[in-house]
Parts: sequence; structure tokens; C-alpha cells
Amino acid sequence: MLEAAMAGNRVCLARLLSQIERSPAIESELRRALSGIEPKAVVVGVTGPPGAGKSTLISTLLAPATDAMGQTAVLAIDPSSPFSGGALLGDRVRMQSHGLGNRVFIRSMASRGESGGLARTTATAVQLLDACGWPLIILETLGIGQVELDVMDLATVVMVVLNPGWGDTFQANKAGLTEAGDLFVINKADKEGAAQTRS
Repeated sequence: MLEAAMAGNRVCLARLLSQIERSPAIESELRRALSGIEPKAVVVGVTGPPGAGKSTLISTLLAPATDAMGQTAVLAIDPSSPFSGGALLGDRVRMQSHGLGNRVFIRSMASRGESGGLARTTATAVQLLDACGWPLIILETLGIGQVELDVMDLATVVMVVLNPGWGDTFQANKAGLTEAGDLFVINKADKEGAAQTRS
């Protein structure tokens, strides 16, 4: 299945991602199989507080990013359903109108109680996508706060998405979240307070 995924079979890639989420043993086996492959992909981590508009921003960036890189994969970490354990919101829904066909691969991953803004298997998923030849991987974290900054360990570049009107909340979070970023985006900048947020 790994050989087929690395040859471009998207169904096998999707099945492997599902299997590593379900089975730590399969994840360990896959990591061993991929251990000798040199990482090549650019990984852009997109993080920020809940409701900042991370999915909408990624959807807007997909066309120019894919034009520049040829192909783009998106891993969106969602809250887990308390009933099924699966991804609760499914950020793929917000990104379905990209119109880029097979040049884009979008996958939601359930956080399953992990506290760092990512899922347990996110690092392995990034490694797999890289080995399968995806040159750009956009990694969307859960809406996070001050200490949930695991994305820094995986991303080549970390983009922090902020909104006007953070006020005191921004002051409380700045020692963590805003120190994690390489690039800052003020989303919903038509709202009052955009200049203050930029400052």
C-alpha cells in the first residue's frame, strides 16, 4: 500500500492515513519504512485562536500556493467527536470549492484529546505526505491558546492568524502564541481595531 501511495495512488494514501490513526503498531511500522527518506516538503503551519478564520484563509491561499508549488496537501486538525472519536467539524467542508482537482489533497484529522493543537499521528502523516511527493503541506492546528504550540516542531514556517479586538486576551497570550510565529496574518481586518492588533 505504501508503494502504491508513493506512486501517486490517492486512495492508498488516504487508507494509510486512516490506518495510522487507528493503530499505533501500523504507525510505528510505517515510520520505520520511511526512516531513510530525506524530507523535502515545505510545511506551513497555520495556527491561531478559535474562530480566527484559519480554514477560510487556507482555502483562499490554495490556488496561488498550488500554482507556485504544483501540488498542495492540507492536514486540518479538528476537535474529536465525543461519540465516534472522529473529526467533529471536518474543515474539508470549508475548503471544497478550491476547484484544483487532483493537485490538492485535503484531510481532516481528529485531535483525540491531544493537547498540543495537533493529533497524535500528525508528524507521521506529514512524513508520509512528504514521502509521497507532496511538495507543500499546509498544517492547520486546532484553535489554540498559549502553550499548545507543537506545530513549531513540524513546520518550516509558522503562520499565526489573528483578528482585531483581541484586547486583553491578546496580552495574556502574547508570551506564547505570538512568539511562535514567523508570519502574522490579521484576518477580518475590516473590523475595528485592526491597526491596534497590527501594533
